Amino acid sequence: MKTIVVATDFSERSDRAIRRATLLTREFGASLHLVHVIDDDQPRLIVQAERDASLKILEELATTLEEVDGVQCDFRVVLGNPFIGISEAARDIGADLVIIGPHRRQLLRDILVGTTAERTIRTADRPVLLTNGVPTGAYRRAIVASDLSTYSEATFRTAKSLGVLDRLNVSLLHVFSDPGTPLMNRASLSDNEKQSYIADVRNRAGKEVAAFMARINAGEMSTVLKPITGNIAETICETANALSSELIVLGTCGRSVITRALMGSVTEGVLRSSDQDVLAIPPPRNQPV
Repeated sequence: MKTIVVATDFSERSDRAIRRATLLTREFGASLHLVHVIDDDQPRLIVQAERDASLKILEELATTLEEVDGVQCDFRVVLGNPFIGISEAARDIGADLVIIGPHRRQLLRDILVGTTAERTIRTADRPVLLTNGVPTGAYRRAIVASDLSTYSEATFRTAKSLGVLDRLNVSLLHVFSDPGTPLMNRASLSDNEKQSYIADVRNRAGKEVAAFMARINAGEMSTVLKPITGNIAETICETANALSSELIVLGTCGRSVITRALMGSVTEGVLRSSDQDVLAIPPPRNQPV
């Protein structure tokens, strides 16, 4: 990881993103760029006044980061739509990672249009780190959620290439299902027969995970298998909590091309519910979806 862009709207939420960006910048020796986006759909004089004020605040932030944290950074103000502006700035700078703060959970508005965080991730063509957790130090433990698809392979390889999984205790989480389970529950089977069937399903899932681990050359990374009992996103978040993980890694695209148009219901669910940081990774830029 050589270049990091952190988006700020000068809120406390953005302070969390800047703090995580500072920690990663020091850990990887990366270059740091602060970006603030101003909505240009306003009278010109208002836009200019906001731009001047924002540049002053960014300059003060940059000075503080250098004096307090020993981190030098560039900064810029972008005019345009907030989430598109962040993505365009990251592309222009050549960022390896974009870091944004947690969103406000405003239920009705979120349902209708999605949050700025979600829309930023939806339009981004590079990994985006959503900083839900309070940064207190380097990451120690992470889970990588996988549906064992080719997209999941690309997600893992991208995360590895960033270096963000290095030196961490990493577990691969696979939430599995079996279409026969509902029928089994309605059938006249004994408890022993049901348990035997469930064990067979888990065994098949374990073999699929082992094959996936071999394909991605995962080494000694541990695995966690969870049966689908309801909402997959909730299962991912609950597992992260149980394992005391500070980071969840997942792709924005799953087995179905249709899920990419919606950013993936699982990804959206994790973004909305997780107390951990979430690293959302889009499909490779040269891979059609």
